[in-house]
Amino acid sequence: MTRYFVWQLSIAMSLYFGVLLVLEGASKNTLIPLCIFFALSVVGVIDQLQKKHAILRNYPIIGHLRFWLEFIRPEIRQYFLESDSEKLPFSRNQRALVYQRSKNLSDQRPFGTIENVYRNGYEWLSYSNSPSQVVIKPNDLRVSIGSETCSQPYSISVFNISAMSFGSLSANAILALNKGARLGGFAQDTGEGSVSEYHKVHDGDLIWEIGSGYFGCRTEDGHFDMNKFIHVASDPQIKMIEIKLSQGAKPGHGGILPAAKITPEIAQTRGVPMGVDCISPSRHTAFNSPVEMLQFIATIREKSNGKPVGFKMCVGKPEDWFAILKAMIETKLTPDFIVVDGSEGGTGAAPVEFIDHIGMPMRDSLRLIHATLLGANLREIIRIGAAGKIISAFDIVRVCSIGADWCNSARGFMFAIGCIQSRTCNTDMCPTGVATQNQLRQKALDPIDKGQRVYHYHQNTLHALSEILMAAGLSHTSELNPDYIMKRDENSVAQPFSKNLMHMEAGALIDQSPELAFKADYQYLARAWRRANPSQW
Repeated sequence: MTRYFVWQLSIAMSLYFGVLLVLEGASKNTLIPLCIFFALSVVGVIDQLQKKHAILRNYPIIGHLRFWLEFIRPEIRQYFLESDSEKLPFSRNQRALVYQRSKNLSDQRPFGTIENVYRNGYEWLSYSNSPSQVVIKPNDLRVSIGSETCSQPYSISVFNISAMSFGSLSANAILALNKGARLGGFAQDTGEGSVSEYHKVHDGDLIWEIGSGYFGCRTEDGHFDMNKFIHVASDPQIKMIEIKLSQGAKPGHGGILPAAKITPEIAQTRGVPMGVDCISPSRHTAFNSPVEMLQFIATIREKSNGKPVGFKMCVGKPEDWFAILKAMIETKLTPDFIVVDGSEGGTGAAPVEFIDHIGMPMRDSLRLIHATLLGANLREIIRIGAAGKIISAFDIVRVCSIGADWCNSARGFMFAIGCIQSRTCNTDMCPTGVATQNQLRQKALDPIDKGQRVYHYHQNTLHALSEILMAAGLSHTSELNPDYIMKRDENSVAQPFSKNLMHMEAGALIDQSPELAFKADYQYLARAWRRANPSQW
């Protein structure tokens, strides 16, 4: 059988049924197969004439099977080949946990763990022989954010919706997320796409993220507009304001929303014109140094009538973070919070190299920022949030034990509203209506029903978190420390997290030389500290 067999057979069958049509006249049994085989014959001719795909010229007609199989490969892998624990990027078990909790179904598992508890890297929580008997209510798991300079501090849940913009998510997805936030009393980060009308329908708490494009508070040429900022920030629904320096999926990389994808609603929300590409630059223009950034934060805190203001970053060069920290020490100006975004995060599309190899992972970034804030005597007044593949209550426990005060989740809440991890977010072809602006596709997502699921996922996750804390004899995530989490190292020896985490004494960066403040294993950070300049990036 040659590689042209299917094409040759199609031509032969076209001739056969063509002769039958002439001899016996038109009938259903003749016309239908004639049309099918003639169409296949034409496809074969086109395959031979085109020059774009060599495989189609060598394998006319049947070569298309390769492209079709490649197209459905992710679905075949997800549904038939991957194991329950294979995390690409989230395992079937992780997704099932969210689906069950969001639907208010039992999340219990029978017959023991499927985890290999003796593998390198396995983690567990050390529980107490005298568990707490005081029931922890989900609404008790909150953290107060806002220094003495804030007249409107905010009590935030330890588990919230991470930054996802209207534009990257559909209107119905935004409606569902905000409805869940309202029902559960937790916060939704708007993402850098600004505050849309869909964020306001259910009056759920909002964290307004301002990126380098200044959407919602920009001039016509893309610079920061203070008057527009004051107008938006005065909305009582906005509880905190977050300056996005960088994000986990593509730190140091700007973004473009093509003109073809900008709807009138998106244009109005972002304050950009129709018919023009919407550009997010790779850096801010409202400030050019760490000192200027802190001054900017102080200004917009005042202009927002004392709402907490902070920034989000995925750590790159340590000296860039140290420059910000030095600026805090020198100017006595501080943000109210810092959100640490890890390189493992990201709901939107980004270049492959940026997704896989740019930026510091969340746990490393979190510990670096937590430890050095402690070394600068600033940890008590600056709260830290963390985002990056946080799905379960144990994920929250792990991150809080490293140094976070609260956690954000993006993809977890996407699963709660129906995301099936099809990984088509950048194509506008989302099969569940979550990440698309296609009107027909997003109608499949019922924001009322999915809003309830967001609420249930949050509540059930915090209920599980409460049970974990009680088992450890604790009453709040703030009581966690790295000694509570055990991890099997590369030699299969169980060690507490504290064994391999960076440590720094309180005030060490103020009272000691960098070489003494940073222990022997971290002398490269001491050199980075000396290089850091608060007057420039």
